[in-house]
Amino acid sequence: MIKRIVIQFFCHMCICFFTNAQQSMSKDSLLRQLKLAKEDSFKVKVYYNLSIQYYKDDLKEAERYCSLGLALSHKIKYNQGVLSYYTHYSNILNVRGNFDAMLATGMEAVDYAKKYGDSADIGRTMLNVGIAYLQLRDYENAVNYIEPAKGILIRNGVHQYEAETFNLLQMLYNSMHQYRKAANNGLEAIAVAESSANKDLMQQAYNNLGLNYVSLHVYDSGMFYLRKAGVLADERGDRVIQITTNLNYALISLQLRQYDSIKQYVDKALSYSRMYNAHEYEGLAQYGEAYYYLQKKQYADSKLYADSAMALAKKYNMRSLKQKLYALLSSLNYAMQNSNEGHGYFYEYELLNDSILNESITNSTIYIEKKFDTERKETQIQLQHTQLRQQSVLNYFLMAGAGALLIISLLTYRNYKNRQKLQQTRIDELEKEKQLTAIEAVLKGEEQERTRLAKDLHDGLGGMLSGIKHSLSSMKGYMPMTPDHAQAFERNIEMLNSSIKEMRRVAHNMMPEILVRYGLDIALKEFCNELNSSGVINANYQSIGMDKVPIEQTVAVTIYRIVQELVNNTIKHATASAVLVQLNMLAQEQLLTITVEDNGKGFDTALLKQSSGMGWSNIQNRVDFLKGKLDVNSAPGKGTSVLIEINI
Repeated sequence: MIKRIVIQFFCHMCICFFTNAQQSMSKDSLLRQLKLAKEDSFKVKVYYNLSIQYYKDDLKEAERYCSLGLALSHKIKYNQGVLSYYTHYSNILNVRGNFDAMLATGMEAVDYAKKYGDSADIGRTMLNVGIAYLQLRDYENAVNYIEPAKGILIRNGVHQYEAETFNLLQMLYNSMHQYRKAANNGLEAIAVAESSANKDLMQQAYNNLGLNYVSLHVYDSGMFYLRKAGVLADERGDRVIQITTNLNYALISLQLRQYDSIKQYVDKALSYSRMYNAHEYEGLAQYGEAYYYLQKKQYADSKLYADSAMALAKKYNMRSLKQKLYALLSSLNYAMQNSNEGHGYFYEYELLNDSILNESITNSTIYIEKKFDTERKETQIQLQHTQLRQQSVLNYFLMAGAGALLIISLLTYRNYKNRQKLQQTRIDELEKEKQLTAIEAVLKGEEQERTRLAKDLHDGLGGMLSGIKHSLSSMKGYMPMTPDHAQAFERNIEMLNSSIKEMRRVAHNMMPEILVRYGLDIALKEFCNELNSSGVINANYQSIGMDKVPIEQTVAVTIYRIVQELVNNTIKHATASAVLVQLNMLAQEQLLTITVEDNGKGFDTALLKQSSGMGWSNIQNRVDFLKGKLDVNSAPGKGTSVLIEINI
């Protein structure tokens, strides 16, 4: 468990979001401008640019200039200046680790933007609130603010924050332990940041992506991106990135069990954090020092750093840091043969751990689980103490680490409980495979029948109708007709032409020939072009990397039917004016992502569970057949976005 705690400790990532572009002017130049500036919006911007300059090495000065900018903005009634203050001050609170204050500031900014700003301002301030919730580990609320904010910015054509948004999503998925999704968003963030040569975003995205690859145990890639972040940070004097990259280097050393290398990195991180007055990072670095000395059995030094870190954690309400320190102090006291204190710290760790976990469940569940876990853990600890006394192997237990053994025992117990559920899980998997086999048979039969009917319509009925048209046209030349009869004859010929066109359209929809001949990418592009030509809806088709991986025909037909059904649902139910169809093939991961997004009226996604229609059932069955993942994001008045991921 100590290993897991240390991983969480090094997983802290910080991002300064949506600041104004940093000026190339020096502090002296800005200070000279400040003396000459009038009491207007230009002077406000000078204050904030000075805040940016001090932000990297003196947070107190950065905060002072932020406050001066706010005061002048209120004085001259400059609303954008007030909104800029919220952004800059939130960044300062973020680096200090004061996330509760950051959340309160973000909420104030959203209220102010709703009164005095535009839609883009609302979207930006909501994203900052999402960041605060992310730092507080309230992922549900983070998603509830970030996703609507993303929709607001997209609907208003605000694209200049794409890299920041991808980087934020990278952090969110990392915090939710969905590291592959996090890495994919990180690569997108880097691509946008590098294309715009935005070094601030590049170093943040490099740092975060490096940590995601470490979480995926791809250490070479992790070190590669972390070093790129470190080079930029050293070049630009960015203390925050210098701190986090050194903490992440230490994480890699820990993962590779290169314990002697940890110290040099946490020493640098501690030095930088003290220079920068960044208490969150200082506490984390001191925790790393304490962990290192514990491994070296230098218990006095370990306790010195642990106590100092605990003082910071309590002063600034750093719950996650306190959680890690309780576990470390428990192990440390056991190692120092202070069993009672070791037990007390372990108990404090468990209480805090329960408190964090219980925020997302009901009060009744909190009470039952907490009571059960506490009793079980107390029994387990007592049992281990008894065994230690009977077996007289206290020295061996101390060397192994009392805290580590306790947590390993806990994990072993949990694994035992999970094995009891394994049989039922295997039965469920067999049932799922049986269902997928049935779905596969139905879908293949359906496509075969579609192909047969399309061929019969085109070759059979189509040929007959064309023959009738030819015969009637031939008859016209030698049959005498009155003008009225000739006019009626022409109308019938036109109706016959319309019938032939409709029959061909139906046959084409049942089995598009272009799909068989030219593949999925061309077929979907043609499908969207036909929708545009018909005027029913504005369909925009985009594809990335579709030419890199061949797609088997059965899979291609199934994907085509899924997109076709989703677009038809949009036309029928969404009252939308535009729909986006996007296919993105990640060749390295062999992953195809399909997005169908509209600007329609949206709906409550909970209604899908009650849906009895064939359309949604067909979509779900086809996705299950392809062993894909389906995610629907919608709300009344906010459009609908469907994301499907399929391993090709």
